[in-house]
Formats: sequence, C-alpha cells, structure tokens
Amino acid sequence: MNKTDVLYGLYGITDAELLSGQSLIPSIEAALAGGLKIVQYRNKTLNFSRKLEQAQKLKKSCLAHQALLIINDDVRLALEVNADGVHLGSDDASMAEARQVLGEQAIIGCSCYNQFDLALRAQDLGADYVAFGRFYASKTKPQAVQASVDILQQAKNLLEIPVCAIGGITLDNAAPLIE
Repeated sequence: MNKTDVLYGLYGITDAELLSGQSLIPSIEAALAGGLKIVQYRNKTLNFSRKLEQAQKLKKSCLAHQALLIINDDVRLALEVNADGVHLGSDDASMAEARQVLGEQAIIGCSCYNQFDLALRAQDLGADYVAFGRFYASKTKPQAVQASVDILQQAKNLLEIPVCAIGGITLDNAAPLIE
C-alpha cells in the first residue's frame, strides 16, 4: 500500500497542557473511537522514559483503531516505539537523518508554517506529507505565524503529497480549511 493512501482524515496532536486534568490515553481513546485517523504524540516536558511509556500506550491504542502514530520531533522515540513515523519542524533532525534511522517505510511529515517554498523543498527531499499552520489562534503555540487559507489551495494544486492544516482548528472554524 502507498503511504499516501493512509494519510487522510482527522489528524490530532496531543498536548498535555490542553487536557485540563484529563488523562492522555483515555482522551485519545475517545478521539480514536470518534474517528481520529492519525495521532501525533507531542510532549515537550516529560523525560524520555515517560514519553516512551506514553508513546507505547498510544501505539497500542492506534493499532487497535487502525490509526497511525506519528511522533513529534523525536526520531529516537519514533524508532523505540515503532511509530508509523515522525513529524519534523525547522529545528529538528533533517529529513535525510530521519529517513536513514527510520527506514523507507516510515512516514515523515514536515512543518511548513506559512511558507509554500518549504513545502516544495520538503516534497523534493522526500516528505510524505506537509503541514501548514497555525490557521487560527492556538493555545499550544500562541506566537506561531499565521497561515492563510490560500496556501492550502496552492498546495492542493501544486503538491503531489498530502497536506495537513493545523492550529486552533475547531468544529466551528474547520469548514473553510476542509473546503
């Protein structure tokens, strides 16, 4: 199966600060039961062993729901937990390094913020998908640059890989991005 065949649907990004007292695993379980297709595990605060423990539980949940597990920023953690892939930002490992460590079967995504040229470059370097955003005010990254809806149309017309929209997206504001 082609990797792009599995890169579709609702893509959720975990964030411990937004759980407001709720536990990560039950929250993701509920989202998976509701149709979440891709889980990006993002945790900037825990040590490696705690992240590994959480990521292993998430991997088990994703397998049970036939969803993908993508690890944010951490190629080593993605390898240890046998995640489906890794998502890289501008300050993370290179795409070539991630591919060498994780292999050809791994899904590698790349943050492109509000810059279409980064998406073209990522595609040329072998990214399996690109993400743009933030599109709306975001509690996890309030200082992140804002992307316009136009960049999604440009990406849809000119890229050959899947495109993901991130940042402050809710049921109330998702329609223009989905369209």
